[in-house]
Amino acid sequence: MPADRVILHCDCNNYYASVELLERPDLRDKPVAVAGDPEGRHGIILAKNNVAKRFGVKTAETIWQARQKCPGLVLLPPHHDQYEIMSRRVNAIYLDVTDQVEAFSIDESWLDVTGSRRLFGDGGAIADMLRRRVREELGITISVGVSDNKTWAKMGSDYKKPDATTIITRENVHEILYPLPVGELLFVGRAAAEVLIRHGITTIGSLARCEKELLVRYLGKQGESYWSMANGLDDSPVRRWGESEPVKSVGNSTTYAHDLVGRDAFRAGLMPLCDSVGARLRAQGLKCRTVTVQIKDPNLKVISRQKTLSMPTNLTRQLFQEACAILFQCWPDTAPIRLLSVTASGLVGEDEAAPAQLSFFEEVAPDDPKQAALEAAVDKLRGRFGKGAVKPGTPEI
Repeated sequence: MPADRVILHCDCNNYYASVELLERPDLRDKPVAVAGDPEGRHGIILAKNNVAKRFGVKTAETIWQARQKCPGLVLLPPHHDQYEIMSRRVNAIYLDVTDQVEAFSIDESWLDVTGSRRLFGDGGAIADMLRRRVREELGITISVGVSDNKTWAKMGSDYKKPDATTIITRENVHEILYPLPVGELLFVGRAAAEVLIRHGITTIGSLARCEKELLVRYLGKQGESYWSMANGLDDSPVRRWGESEPVKSVGNSTTYAHDLVGRDAFRAGLMPLCDSVGARLRAQGLKCRTVTVQIKDPNLKVISRQKTLSMPTNLTRQLFQEACAILFQCWPDTAPIRLLSVTASGLVGEDEAAPAQLSFFEEVAPDDPKQAALEAAVDKLRGRFGKGAVKPGTPEI
């Protein structure tokens, strides 16, 4: 990873609420929240201002819970069109500094300002300039994290709010990030945090110092990813504005309400995943050369197995057969499964798929034309009448 990169993560503070208050300045000093259904007790809080936050109001809790904490809470309906307009205006300011602006969500963006320093100063100076411009020109505030990688920059913008700049370096990360609870590391969910804490890994620093092999044992590939992020080993680039990431894989996963046990249950779990992946491949005019099945058990242990196909395919039935073969080979019938995922990779265009390479030792068959015609007909029916018009069964294989 280039040591001289300067990455910013800019996060609009209390975004929905801040945009709403531009039209309602009379409410600035009152507790305000944006709710999905302001008239209903069971609507959800989508955003809140700092005054409401001081009462303990939280995003994603129900309206009745929020009003128990703050009886005087003022509720406003959302106006998503206004949030989209403001998002474009905020990013336009970022684009005055660099063309490497990658939106993470409607109110968050990464910026690579490595090449902008001669014009605008170091990362901290650029962050402060952007905060001032957004505040003065648009009337809302942003918090900015500055680092040499996207992960630490994102965590820097979360570290201090509102309207603040936080610089995280290799020298000060031990004071800023490493004392934080492990659950605050980017993408570490509640279940993964519980596993880590159970093994004595309670802070981001203890995760960074842990042996990578132990984390893989606890959490599979996810554990290695967490170790890399905690240590700032994130060399992912910031894409240019409007640049979409090339499709490298198509996948789907499901966490089940009840654990799957036995081959019939495994097959029933795999079929809708393969159906979704196959339909998406066909919609994009792609075929895959590799099928990967990932399995998570109730203890959150994850394994992943893959198979390279003799011929590229985008047929649901073929994906299902391959996924079943992979799963049955690596997983005991009596072992429970909490999550399954199926991913198609090694993607090629339908017109680019090479013809079958004949072999004296094995049969290499292209996609069955009758099956291809059948699945194309299903795609058309779903396109006309909705995805629920035709639902997949579980064929014998």
